[in-house]
Amino acid sequence: MRGERFREAIHALSLHDVIILTKPELSNAKKESANTRSGPISIIVPVLNEAATIERFLKRLGERAGRAELIVVDGGSSDGTFELAQHHCDRCLRASPGRAVQMNTGARAASADTLWFLHADCEVPAGCLKQISDALRHPQVVGGFFRIRIPNGRVVYRLTDSFAHYAGLLLRMRFGDHGFFCRRSGFEEIGGFPEVPLMEDAEFFGKLRRLGRIAIIPSRLISSPRRYERIGPWRLTLTYGLIALLYLLRVPIPVLARIYRRTCAQLKV
Repeated sequence: MRGERFREAIHALSLHDVIILTKPELSNAKKESANTRSGPISIIVPVLNEAATIERFLKRLGERAGRAELIVVDGGSSDGTFELAQHHCDRCLRASPGRAVQMNTGARAASADTLWFLHADCEVPAGCLKQISDALRHPQVVGGFFRIRIPNGRVVYRLTDSFAHYAGLLLRMRFGDHGFFCRRSGFEEIGGFPEVPLMEDAEFFGKLRRLGRIAIIPSRLISSPRRYERIGPWRLTLTYGLIALLYLLRVPIPVLARIYRRTCAQLKV
């Protein structure tokens, strides 16, 4: 009961600029037939050295979002990712390293009016295209994101995919692993993703939500715990929390990037 009241309070604080879609609104999405078009959507996936999993990811994505235009943007892989990906997508492009650069490159090449940015280590829910199209039928909605779930029962992962969701509502902050989608017109109006070394997704989200309302789709993207397992789940979770706090305090982004590299001992991929 207390947890439910907490969620209701957070929602009440946030509803002036978000639309939280309910399960009844999504029920028809689960009944989506193979013959129903979900509207023009381009999916943009930045990749770097994903050869071990890229084919499986793209095949699964094609099963659940096959009517969308699928664009993969490689940031200079050295393991054959580009060659593997080009057989499973509509367009496979090359760009300089950096998620922002890669996503902007993909957006410029996209043909659809709706852009959906996905990381290559997630699994999308059934009916995802219709859920996005339904959300954007609200004329005041400029974009949105999905809830996420990390498939591991440890408490540390609930900090990331559950507690952090409500904290993000309160702080009006969101990161790219939630699968941002938006209208092309809004993307172009805010100038796309800022090409900075870190927090490009938070910067983009902040600009997007100032254009209009943001839809929250409760269906979960399944997000891989691989980065957490490689670096250490508590180490990475606490680092993300610290960086988010410093970002809110307006610490310069290059400083945040140095903290991330030193704390986690690897570049963001």
